[in-house]
Amino acid sequence: MNVLFLCTGNSARSILAEALLNAMGSGRFRAYSAGSQPKSVPHPLALELIAKNRLPVEGLRSKSWDEFARADAPELDFVFTVCDNAAGEVCPVWPGQPMTAHWGIADPAAAEGSDEDRRRAFFRAYTELQHRLSIFVSLPVEKLDQTALQKRLDAIGGAEGAQAAA
Repeated sequence: MNVLFLCTGNSARSILAEALLNAMGSGRFRAYSAGSQPKSVPHPLALELIAKNRLPVEGLRSKSWDEFARADAPELDFVFTVCDNAAGEVCPVWPGQPMTAHWGIADPAAAEGSDEDRRRAFFRAYTELQHRLSIFVSLPVEKLDQTALQKRLDAIGGAEGAQAAA
């Protein structure tokens, strides 16, 4: 199943989610990320954290969501926004009519302070995404009807988090 993570800049949260799900998905999921206004490159602290956790960084790049709205794009099963700005934007029409949900995560790239403070912000975003994705990959997606699945996806991104999705 193909999953697209969206964020405005596609440099931090969506890149982290792409790397995490590709590692956690055990071949069941193929993750991508994109942004409405992508930066030129992924944030260095995002790449540092991904590499530090022994996940591949090869091929990770900031890209426009327009790549995934083209006729030759992978057919998407799920689209998750991970920043509030992207959730509020008018998204392209995605091929395949994927299920969507908003999983807002605080922007670690906006963190201020010392290098250690900024690294902590990235680690918080990473662990929150890791937690949500562990719930997502454990869902019996094939056995749930669309209404039940949508409720679970929404709950994963909600304040209730794991309790509501379980």
